[in-house]
Amino acid sequence: MWKYTIQVSGMMCGMCEAHINDALRRAFPVKKVNSSRSNGQTVLISEAELDEQALRDAINATGYQVGGISSAPYEKKGLF
Repeated sequence: MWKYTIQVSGMMCGMCEAHINDALRRAFPVKKVNSSRSNGQTVLISEAELDEQALRDAINATGYQVGGISSAPYEKKGLF
């Protein structure tokens, strides 16, 4: 699994966060996606590695601006 941290500017409210989350869910097979306007970022977890330019395009199409994108292998943490 892969974890992507995407810097996003222009989010002002909870609806902005939901708008980005919905756009990413429609465009990619994500396991989890969470946007935070206070942190100015979106964290996305996916089974497969995703194309960073496609991520940029999907978010830019919603009207928000993408800054940096970082990716790293992700392992689920927990007791079970």
